[in-house]
Amino acid sequence: MAYLKTLSAVDHAQAEGAQKQMLDTALKQVGFIPNMYANMVNAPALLATYLSGYSSFRGESGFTPAEQEVVFLAVSMANGCTYCAAAHSMIADKMSGVPGPVLQAIRQGQTLPDAKLSALYELTQEMVATNGRPSHAKLDAYLQAGYSEQSILYIVLATAVKVLSNYSNHAFGTQVDDRFAAYKLA
Repeated sequence: MAYLKTLSAVDHAQAEGAQKQMLDTALKQVGFIPNMYANMVNAPALLATYLSGYSSFRGESGFTPAEQEVVFLAVSMANGCTYCAAAHSMIADKMSGVPGPVLQAIRQGQTLPDAKLSALYELTQEMVATNGRPSHAKLDAYLQAGYSEQSILYIVLATAVKVLSNYSNHAFGTQVDDRFAAYKLA
């Protein structure tokens, strides 16, 4: 349910100044202006912070593309973000190499069939649910699965980035873009 009533998506053709610059950058990076970006750019610093954190997580986390999507999906599912769940499901399926049974389990709220990805997913979800205070059991399972302590900080980064997008999508009631529509959860 959207709660912002007077703000609307910024039309790229009508954008000026910082908004235009941010949308131009987005267009170059992803080839279109996602509805989420058109909403977030109402506060250019919000979109800039999101894009910077997203890029840093992608480039510096040390997680594989599939693991990155598992993290983004874990946060988006925990926060109930329909838009990001659809977008990251499409990326997971078409671009990041997340195994089909893993993606299906995430989307259906079931146990992941891959032990390592399951440890990553469960720690990330627990970090969201506990405001960054996961149990020792989840931490131990995560570390025993082969992940490093440092990588936990990148989960924190991804969570912060997804909070920016998830919460702004909640505020706007962002409509899922057509290219992600097939992945929208019922």
